[in-house]
Amino acid sequence: MIGTAVVFGIACLCVAMALNVYRLVVGPDAIDRVVALDTLYINAIVVLFLVGIHLDTQVFFEAALLIAMMGFVGTVAAAKYLRRGSIIE
Repeated sequence: MIGTAVVFGIACLCVAMALNVYRLVVGPDAIDRVVALDTLYINAIVVLFLVGIHLDTQVFFEAALLIAMMGFVGTVAAAKYLRRGSIIE
């Protein structure tokens, strides 16, 4: 039963990720693209957690933590660039 729920969750998240990619490509402005990218990496983290649960291994949890750290830094850098025009002062 849990295996079916995990597979269904992964399928739903893959659909959500496809919609995020669409918004990332077609987005009307840069802010929408940054939000779509932020949501995309959050969905990727959840997919990695679900795959780790499904396969019963710890490797996917560590990969999800790395993506979370890089995604946070990337989101902060993109927001700073959109606000000021440069990342490093």
